[in-house]
Amino acid sequence: MASTFGNCSVLSSVVLLIMCICLTQWLLVFPVAKTIPNGFSVDLIHRDSPLSPLYSPLETPFDRFYNAYNRSISRINRFRPSYSEAVWSDIMASGGEYFMNISIGTPPVLVLGIADTGSDLTWVQCKPCEECYQQKPPLFDPMKSSTYKSVQCGSGPCNALDSSDRVCDQEQNTCKYSYSYGDRSFTRGNVALEKFTIGAANSTRIDSPVSFPNLVFGCGHKNGGTFDDVGSGIIGLGGGPLSLVKQLSKSIHGKFSYCLQAPDSAAKSSKLIFGTATDSNVVSTSTPLVDRDPSTYYYVTLEAISVGDKKLAYGRGSASSATSEGNIIIDSGTTLTFLESEFYNSLESALEEAIEAKRVSDPKGLLSPCFEADKDMDLPIITFHFSGADVKLQPWNTFAQVQDHMVCFTIVPSNDIAIFGNLSQMDFLVSYDLEERSVSFTPTDCTKNH
Repeated sequence: MASTFGNCSVLSSVVLLIMCICLTQWLLVFPVAKTIPNGFSVDLIHRDSPLSPLYSPLETPFDRFYNAYNRSISRINRFRPSYSEAVWSDIMASGGEYFMNISIGTPPVLVLGIADTGSDLTWVQCKPCEECYQQKPPLFDPMKSSTYKSVQCGSGPCNALDSSDRVCDQEQNTCKYSYSYGDRSFTRGNVALEKFTIGAANSTRIDSPVSFPNLVFGCGHKNGGTFDDVGSGIIGLGGGPLSLVKQLSKSIHGKFSYCLQAPDSAAKSSKLIFGTATDSNVVSTSTPLVDRDPSTYYYVTLEAISVGDKKLAYGRGSASSATSEGNIIIDSGTTLTFLESEFYNSLESALEEAIEAKRVSDPKGLLSPCFEADKDMDLPIITFHFSGADVKLQPWNTFAQVQDHMVCFTIVPSNDIAIFGNLSQMDFLVSYDLEERSVSFTPTDCTKNH
């Protein structure tokens, strides 16, 4: 294990130059990597996919959908602007939908983590464990890695954490993090630098991974709660300074994309692309990202929604034309799409007018509206009119079969927050440009490699 990361120095390696600058007693770390021409990609494994270690052949597609519904209801609470004790009690620690593999350390240790656009700091369970939840993969042991470096108190990476999430070990001058979740799950450990190895380089079109030294992550020595035993932690893909995509920003020009497919698509994974995605003949539509607190989340502005040709202004109440900037969050870890409840009533009425089918009730009492399905059923195209971008959603983006002869709308009301979930994003190449501050949507067959 390398010594504690301390005073300013210049460290060079074949791939990457780390520049350390001391500024007002902060240690700022800037990874400056060689440009990767066409980026690199990694598989995203849906937790309900046959490729997932959580997959159960005993569950029906209906079971899986209702489980995803419950996870969505739980997850939305983490996005709320204020947290009461009652709200926090419903938040699940492991509420992501996609897993991804990365390798950490030298020699590399394979880590299966939850890919989460709603989190920043990447963390994994580490030896020695004061308290750890049971996990099937081997624990990462920093003592066996020649590239592991601890981070000092008062350094840039340490101060990039929220003050409520960081702790300083004064005796060892070591920065520590502490996250708590509403279901009483938690993770605590050291903030450190380590070599990450990710994916395959698209430019070479061979299965060659790409390595990045000195990325900031959390080495969790005390973790517990409801975390899945197949995973090792969280891979943060949010917009904050310590997220994986922000740390790689210079290498990938601030760009990353994903192409999500239905989890039951025969033994195929979705793709997460770091850098420029493969060019498409289909024209993309783009909307600005809106800067709001917390910086972790990806906010955009929803102006209206169309059901077929009927356009409804999005705001508080169907008669309202007022649209606040950054009024909806794009999140790959939430299955359902949530809209403001005051607007939802007018959307539901428009659906009933557009669908010539008998309205029925979800036997579980969770989803509404639902309709009696037959082979001749005609479901409308629903268009989300974001600022500068019209995104047309096909019926598979907005409806789900919950019984043999019943389909239900998968967009649901929320009292105080709106989220554009992953069902609505399936079969789009969703591309984020963190330098230009925009996100684009390209209709794509995500079952093909990108």
